[in-house]
Amino acid sequence: MTPWVKRLLIANVVVFFLQQTVPGLDRQFAFVPALFLARPWTILTYMFLHGGLGHIFFNMLGLYFFGPRVEARIGSPRFAWLYVVSGIAGALLSMLFAWNSPIIGASAAIYGVLLAFARFWPREQVLLWMIVPIEVRWLVLGFTLLSIFNGYQGSRGGVADFAHLGGFVGGFLYLLYLEKAQGAKRFKQKATAPTPAADAMLGNWRNVNRASVHDVNKDEVNRILDKISASGIASLTPQERLFLSNFVPPDDRTLH
Repeated sequence: MTPWVKRLLIANVVVFFLQQTVPGLDRQFAFVPALFLARPWTILTYMFLHGGLGHIFFNMLGLYFFGPRVEARIGSPRFAWLYVVSGIAGALLSMLFAWNSPIIGASAAIYGVLLAFARFWPREQVLLWMIVPIEVRWLVLGFTLLSIFNGYQGSRGGVADFAHLGGFVGGFLYLLYLEKAQGAKRFKQKATAPTPAADAMLGNWRNVNRASVHDVNKDEVNRILDKISASGIASLTPQERLFLSNFVPPDDRTLH
């Protein structure tokens, strides 16, 4: 299990047990859009609260299944930001469309992680309801349409549909930011004339130690390095550069 997935799992479980023993915890830390200015901390704290055992179980199950591969792909600091940004985006969209509805739960943050998983592995199959095989890209599309429909129908059953949509939006925008930001760094580095052996994001990518790469990522690392050997580093997509940058020794990076 990757570092931030483990930390988030522990944090959510600990807070859930606190909810069972500390009276009034939900009232103080749930996000109520209409009370945001009076309780601004709730835009973060709400995503660690849950409404019952089933609620936390399925959220943490999603984090456990989708989180490690995403964290290994984009790196731990970026994964932590993906989680937080998606959760905040869920709260903000709820503020726009569900002003009087309190929300709790990690669902928005998990939806952001799910979107990132679908971005990198769109054709990966998962089991819907533990039975029906479905490609993850269609799962995201289905959840999006369902959240839009239910949200405009009034979000019955205590489901924060607009928070779910916000999680998708936040995850998408954060991944887009990573790609654009890294592109800007590459342009700046080129303008200041780096050495030929270095790349603005990847540094001396030749120093990647294939033997030390975890089995989960080894095939992808080998494929990208082989692509560089065959077609040059300019042939890499922004996603491939971002992925490979996680395996370049820190001292060998020019910009990161």
